[in-house]
Amino acid sequence: MNKKALTEADIRSKFITPALVGAHGDKWDLLTQVREEVYFTRGRVIVRGKTVKRGVARRADYVLVYRPNIPLALIEAKDNNHAVGDGMQQALDCAETLDIPFVYSSNGDAFLEHDRTVTTGAVTREIPLDQFPTPAELWARYCKAKGLVAEGQAVTVQDYFDDGSGKAPRYYQRIAINRTVEAIARGASRILLVMATGTGKTYTAFQIIWRLWRSGAKKRILFLVDRNILADQTKTNDFKPFGQAMTKITNRTVDKAFEIYLCLYQAVTGTEEEQNIYRQFSPDFFDLVFVDECHRGSAADDAAWRKVLEYFSTATQIGMTATPKETKEVSNIDYFGEPIYTYSLRQGISDGFLAPYKVVRIGLDRDLDGWRPESGQTDRFGHAIEDREYNDSDYDKNLVLDQRTTLVAAKITEFLKATDRFAKTIVFCQNIDHAERMRQALVNANPDLAAANSKYVMRITGDNDEGKAQLDNFIDPESTFPVIAVTSQLMSTGVDAQTCHLIVLDKRIDSMTEFKQIIGRGTRINEDYNKLYFTIMDFRRATALFADPDFDGDPVQIYEPGPDQPPIPPDDKPQEGEGEAGGEGDADPFDGNQDTSGPGVTRYYVDDVEVRIVTERVQYLDADGKLITESLRDYSRKTLRKTYASLDAFLNAWNDADRKQVILEELVAQGVFLDELAEQVGRDYDAFDLVCHVAFDQPPLTRQERAEKVRKRNVFGTYGDQARAVLDALLQKYADAGIRSVESLDILKVDPLPTLGTPMEIVKLFGGKSAYLAAVRQLETALYQKAA
Repeated sequence: MNKKALTEADIRSKFITPALVGAHGDKWDLLTQVREEVYFTRGRVIVRGKTVKRGVARRADYVLVYRPNIPLALIEAKDNNHAVGDGMQQALDCAETLDIPFVYSSNGDAFLEHDRTVTTGAVTREIPLDQFPTPAELWARYCKAKGLVAEGQAVTVQDYFDDGSGKAPRYYQRIAINRTVEAIARGASRILLVMATGTGKTYTAFQIIWRLWRSGAKKRILFLVDRNILADQTKTNDFKPFGQAMTKITNRTVDKAFEIYLCLYQAVTGTEEEQNIYRQFSPDFFDLVFVDECHRGSAADDAAWRKVLEYFSTATQIGMTATPKETKEVSNIDYFGEPIYTYSLRQGISDGFLAPYKVVRIGLDRDLDGWRPESGQTDRFGHAIEDREYNDSDYDKNLVLDQRTTLVAAKITEFLKATDRFAKTIVFCQNIDHAERMRQALVNANPDLAAANSKYVMRITGDNDEGKAQLDNFIDPESTFPVIAVTSQLMSTGVDAQTCHLIVLDKRIDSMTEFKQIIGRGTRINEDYNKLYFTIMDFRRATALFADPDFDGDPVQIYEPGPDQPPIPPDDKPQEGEGEAGGEGDADPFDGNQDTSGPGVTRYYVDDVEVRIVTERVQYLDADGKLITESLRDYSRKTLRKTYASLDAFLNAWNDADRKQVILEELVAQGVFLDELAEQVGRDYDAFDLVCHVAFDQPPLTRQERAEKVRKRNVFGTYGDQARAVLDALLQKYADAGIRSVESLDILKVDPLPTLGTPMEIVKLFGGKSAYLAAVRQLETALYQKAA
């Protein structure tokens, strides 16, 4: 056997897999412990204009698990033309992402091992094929490195909950679960997990609690939340397997017969001592307290949650949040310690688990320039308006400009009419009074749909029972109504709106915590309902917080339209840079009834002040998540030149490719969307000419011009009449639709080719499939014989 002639797949099946299983089949179990070609990301969603595609998903050749969801080793395989260690850098990159301790590279001759648990001495060594470590060996080394004694190991190997559906934790959820369980097995008492909104925090919490509860390490668990809807969703969805062992504390009554307790912290605390229901439990009743969204109530020294945690101080305490709060007065880290694991919004978008987003920034003249009343001017109710300069910090708080509300509603409606009038939309307003006025303005802007169904626009705020009753319908992807939810604070957290396509910001947001929470309302992906990205429409410059170093997930596009331009981001407009960052504030409102005007503040209502749009702007992210500040054309040029240093380099790659489609797919994965580029340069140009022209300044030829040049050269004179007719038809298909259509055998089923015979008959005209494909390659060579 010539090992050098074998493919990578052959090396794996003939050498690496047998080495793992062992000569007597007594090492790694092929069915339960060895996984091959493990995809662990989805591939970033890349948005360019109207085009949405996924990038390349990341993959590991082998992942070896000790028990389900407890991976120990990762192997990168190469063919035998590579050295044994050539795959190590690639393997280490995957292993660091997946938090796998033992990393291997192999070319079928031996294994190179990199031990990520070693901090002194030799880190790497070469191992003969027949001496690959057994599961027991690697597990012993892992436990020693992690400081897991026998009792701790018993907790660590407790199985995950499996409902038989095949659902398993994503890689980042598995890391968060395993690190938490291991830390508790080692005796840790306070743990902080940071996971972006939409990444499945509740499911992660459930698996942590399940493993600790089933192993007997923790017998009574308190799970604290701050919204009733969160407690109900948790009980009926992710926590359902706990069954009769679980209860939700309601009506301020306590039953000590259960093991898993779900509770709103408001239900067990209060300003009066008799309202502190948690004190009916003994301080040592719970041995695990889990705090969801722990940035909200437990971070401040005098917060209600903090008192609960201090009362149950003997319990292990786990805090979970998407937005850890760190200010001079409030700190999650001071209480819980540094996060044991962080999975950010940026990483979630990069992996393709979270939706990226465009931003439409709309500047209104009164917001940007301010407004001062005329001397003695009164409002709608005859109140004299205080003479001072008013700006966007006053609007809808101290001063109401009716025409401003009407204009915002009109812009929202214009966007929906140009995209999808039934796209789920959340409008965040300054306060409840503003939310009601915005609801009315949106109804007036959409009289047809509001008349057809009164729930087309709904105000969903803490003081409105009718609106709150529609929250579940808004969240439900299968429920059409409500379409537009107008809110102030109630929907800023805990609302799992999987199909939310538009988030409108018409409120000042100074808190990074609140900003991240609001952005998180749209980051969930639901491909069944074509939800792969969403749009933020910003009227208050809240998205200036994107420039804050504490923000960790940039937009794919920011658009600021001019006064007479539509709010739909164009596909070809140059992008501008970011604005100044807003400051981090202490505000963390969670009361849906809160009116942010404050007590004793006079609010003026003014009807006759004209408000106009001044600016709109759009901006994208590239495939690596970096902000693009130039035009799509300039960005494409720069990206193409990174891939192909010169025109010759591109021509060589193009001519060497058996299928040009492969090159085109690679360019798409890098964020170069040729369809969008063609909208700018010209729809009649081939992908080849687009690249040559945009990246290397070559004069382009249209597809029709290239086809005519081939016909004039009589390239196919050696073929018979029928075969030439086929090739001439393919040339015309190229001229009409481009090279992609020519390379596909499916083109033989498209008129006029069926008039020349069935696909099998056409292929026989050339002497078989291989000869037909050779003729197609000859056609391609003729088309691109001369560069542009």
